[in-house]
Amino acid sequence: MPRLCLLLLSLLIASSVSAVTMDWTPIGDPGNACDTQPSQGCFGSVGYGYNIGTYEVTNAEYAEFLNAKAASDPLGLYNTNMAQTNGGIARTGSDGSFTYYTIAGRENNTVNYVSFYDAIRFANWMDNGQGSGDTETGSYTLLGGTPVPSNGGTVPRNAGATIAVTNENEWYKAAYYDSFSSSFFDYPAGADAETVCAAPTPASNRANCNVAAGFNVTSAGSYPNSASPYGTFDQGGNVWEWNETIGVDNTFGTYLRQLRGGGFNQDAEALAAWFSAYQYPGGWDNNIGFRLVMVVPEPGKGLLMFAGLLGLAGLNGLRSGRAL
Repeated sequence: MPRLCLLLLSLLIASSVSAVTMDWTPIGDPGNACDTQPSQGCFGSVGYGYNIGTYEVTNAEYAEFLNAKAASDPLGLYNTNMAQTNGGIARTGSDGSFTYYTIAGRENNTVNYVSFYDAIRFANWMDNGQGSGDTETGSYTLLGGTPVPSNGGTVPRNAGATIAVTNENEWYKAAYYDSFSSSFFDYPAGADAETVCAAPTPASNRANCNVAAGFNVTSAGSYPNSASPYGTFDQGGNVWEWNETIGVDNTFGTYLRQLRGGGFNQDAEALAAWFSAYQYPGGWDNNIGFRLVMVVPEPGKGLLMFAGLLGLAGLNGLRSGRAL
């Protein structure tokens, strides 16, 4: 039953005449045991099936979002650093008529310079069907109408959310779990041996880390034989990826959000299962991006909901733990 719900949901997303069409990787084996990391906790147990982005969100995908929602940009969805050498999106025009375009050759590079708030607003937009879809409601309810939401530190994923930013367990399982052995690898390219930092290559267990590919992000899928056991790419290296998981800076009492996977300028240890970091959710950097998850609805309820949505789509012509 969950597999059928997942299929219906995938068909709904694919049938929308929308600008962003993502590749999704199914993550099955619900109810798997977690992976214990001494003195840190036990991670990666997920009690439901879900889809996760096969790749990190790209410049081309994020530029479509900006063109749909940021002709005027009161929420600060665009970061002017995106137009820099290691960014990938430029802006033209004036407030009220801004337009955005990807820099030539960087269309499929992972988007960077995004805050956690940018990421969850993108998820809301996806969850609301793209186009004119709202950024402040949907998978997350954001209050205040400002770049930093008034409830931003603690805003959770809403019940019934379909497309969201990954939480730690969803991200961890997709990166490290091997369903054949029912165990976890230490590194996200299906290996316990430390990942080798390298320029894009077909060799296995390689990643964009330790500036081996230059001080820059790489294109999605640049390491074709270094997928996770499920088939996701770049969960190690390239950019740190935002997760929903909340941490607290005990010194300043500030709520933080988790980062996983390491970036292009970290050494290979940052890619390991035992390594995570935290950042202020309004923060951004040239080595921070994100990946989305598509959650499978509960059996029965989900089937009815998605059957109805598919029918509606047909009637409407298929419309569209450390701080850094």
